[in-house]
Amino acid sequence: MLNQLIGDLKKTGEAERINVFMKFFKTKKGEYGEGDKFLGITVPETRKVAKKYKNLNLKDLQKLLKNEIHECRLCALMILRLQYEKAKSIQNKKRLINFYLKNTKYINNWDLVDLSSPYILGSWFLALHLSGVKLDILYKFARSESLWEKRIAIISTYTFIKNNQFEDTIKISEILLTDKHDLIHKAVGWMLREIGKRDQNILEKFLQRHSQKMPRTMLRYAIEKFSKEKRKYYLTK
Repeated sequence: MLNQLIGDLKKTGEAERINVFMKFFKTKKGEYGEGDKFLGITVPETRKVAKKYKNLNLKDLQKLLKNEIHECRLCALMILRLQYEKAKSIQNKKRLINFYLKNTKYINNWDLVDLSSPYILGSWFLALHLSGVKLDILYKFARSESLWEKRIAIISTYTFIKNNQFEDTIKISEILLTDKHDLIHKAVGWMLREIGKRDQNILEKFLQRHSQKMPRTMLRYAIEKFSKEKRKYYLTK
């Protein structure tokens, strides 16, 4: 089944897209996606293949996730997400969560993080949060040396935000305030903006404390939905 899946992905790829994808995902030497390889498959096309092979076992999912081709790793994460959403027992969900946590080194570009972490880790940790369990793993990831684990930490909280649970997003944002990477600035700013859509007062309390030391990109993302006057206020504060 694994070979058939990879064959379907290769048949779906379009060579003229490859250079565009390589530029978009920053694959040059020294860039965050250095060395990543592509088949030229769009996300909707990859999702169709994932649905076709949604029952792939974890052993083959592991091989797919280790593949050097970007769309193979994305397809593996899409399948994992489908299996997590379908899983009915806590035991099965936990098995899939452990698989995800053990393989973060292969979740190594922003789309791989963004299309998986809120729907797998975010969903799992939201349930734990509502049960009063501490989310130590997310905070460990926020302090990780890995760019992708840090992005997983903050983007996973998108599920919390959509359920009006803002505390962990705020705390993880504070941990990441001094991070140097643009992808983290954008991710944190994005999550803060999502909080602001639901409760602008909470976002403004955060900004009153931190806007003067926030990276400019993070701040611009966070205040994007504010009025022109209010954006100007925070940008010149």
